[in-house]
Amino acid sequence: MQPLRIALAQLAPRLGVLEDNLASHRQVIEAARAGGAGLVVFPELGLTGYQLQDLAAEVAMRVDDPRLLGLAADAAGMSVIVSFVEEAADHRLFISAALLENGGVRFVHRKLFLPTYGLFDERRFFAPGDRLRAVESQLSVPLGLAVCEDFWHLAVPETLALDGAQILINVSSSPGRDLAAIHEVGLGTAASWRTLMRTYAQLTTSFVVFCNRVGMEETISFWGGSEVISPSGEAIFTAPLFDEGLYFVDIELGDVRRERIGLPLLRDERPELHLRELRRILAERTEMAIDQASEAPTEPEPVPEQS
Repeated sequence: MQPLRIALAQLAPRLGVLEDNLASHRQVIEAARAGGAGLVVFPELGLTGYQLQDLAAEVAMRVDDPRLLGLAADAAGMSVIVSFVEEAADHRLFISAALLENGGVRFVHRKLFLPTYGLFDERRFFAPGDRLRAVESQLSVPLGLAVCEDFWHLAVPETLALDGAQILINVSSSPGRDLAAIHEVGLGTAASWRTLMRTYAQLTTSFVVFCNRVGMEETISFWGGSEVISPSGEAIFTAPLFDEGLYFVDIELGDVRRERIGLPLLRDERPELHLRELRRILAERTEMAIDQASEAPTEPEPVPEQS
């Protein structure tokens, strides 16, 4: 199996300027093509910027928008993941990541978990997605897409891997915190993300690709640090903090097979057990649990034999 070259587009999009961001995406796609990339990954809301608030409706696109389809046409021959504000037919807005392949939109993942703590207020402007699927791709392995906060919920990478994904891709707009201590102990947010990426890669024996944006929006700084992690949990590549750039990383897809045979953690998962206990927990939380002892059916009366 030939190595797969991944291009991580660690960009600083312009807030609310869709046309400029589309143009920069086209330039990056061409540079990635020239560099031999088979997979190009852009950060969360790379086409629009993050702090949109009331601008969200103005830059929203439907999946059949000619501008998005034009970008897909420019990406022909490669697999490209872009993120944008998606407008559904009923006019709900979602933070979405789309897989562009074969000149079209092959698959769209809508962000499942919308943070509303700290400096985040996403639920005020966006609806949460409600589907989680791995997707077959032209790369010969299934992909699992997630957007930023999705990976702070461990069921997401586990579900994607159980559904067949061998490359888990998280596109992010993670803002920097603990900046005063960066030169002493490292960026606190980056350290947390790196722990997550390595843990998920090892426990699902999958490649993990993390693409985070850089730049400033108002008073918020985005730290970059995009990564590719091997199925053994080792970092193959880590991009610089805060620096915009296009970074190429080569991976051996056969590493997934070797790791899953040698360490069959995914094989030994018990989703049926997990599902049963989740149903119990959900019933208890919603006060739907019944007293099995009092509700147990009585034994039926024996039926006399016919002579």
